Amino acid sequence: MRETNKVFHLAIPCKDLDETAAYYEGLGCRLARRYADRVTFDFFGDQLVCHLNPDEIDAEPKMYPRHFGVTFTNIGEFNDLLEWALKKDLPFFQKPMLRFEGRKEEHITFFLIDPANNLLEFKYYNDAEMVY
Repeated sequence: MRETNKVFHLAIPCKDLDETAAYYEGLGCRLARRYADRVTFDFFGDQLVCHLNPDEIDAEPKMYPRHFGVTFTNIGEFNDLLEWALKKDLPFFQKPMLRFEGRKEEHITFFLIDPANNLLEFKYYNDAEMVY
């Protein structure tokens, strides 16, 4: 298990820094740094860097294989984020759905889509052993 002194880092492309900053701050992420070519966020305790690279944007994104997000271990926090996304009218790529119903790996999930067509998945497993 991860120790609290470690932070996961992810870098993704974006097409416009202002639009990207507004989106991720609207999602509740804290803007940590901004430069002429990138913005860095505290993404639910991890580091997300959005590099200005409009030529690398997926014209038609697909869930698999490329997406990222957060697996919640607290259903209340998952529901809070879902309510926040609905309240802020954030664009959904996939509305909330139940996957693997009745199986050990059953979980609820939804996908958001950012302004550069990056897909963000948020999920909660009923069985905490299935998080990894």
